[in-house]
Amino acid sequence: MTTNIRDVMTTNIVRLGQDTPLRQAAQKMRDSAIGDVLVQDLEGALCGIVTDRDIVVRGIAEGMDPNEARLRDIASTNMLTLDPDASVEAAVKCMQDNAVRRVPVVQKGKCIGIVSLGDLAVDRDRRSALGEISAAPPSN
Repeated sequence: MTTNIRDVMTTNIVRLGQDTPLRQAAQKMRDSAIGDVLVQDLEGALCGIVTDRDIVVRGIAEGMDPNEARLRDIASTNMLTLDPDASVEAAVKCMQDNAVRRVPVVQKGKCIGIVSLGDLAVDRDRRSALGEISAAPPSN
């Protein structure tokens, strides 16, 4: 088991501008085999996160046109972040206390990765159901 976030975080992150249409974000998620994108403002600063579930529940299910609605319309903006040198235990506590599944990892004001429940499961108990699922290659 590792001791800090840097060793378990995912560095294959996708950043999109807040004015990106939902459809384009969904296509990027599909093409990259990921379930979330980080949203940045015009200056490139992290300002939100959008998951594939957000696109469906907050966007399409609410009647938004995926070609017209923008990431800023559905993004979670009250984000927690972690430093890459934070302990894995701190990440677990952060997720538990705030009922979140993903936390961006920020160093010197720049997002360098994201840590998810799956990342922690693979690190802490790879043989658990979540650990095995998370370690498996993405399905298409």
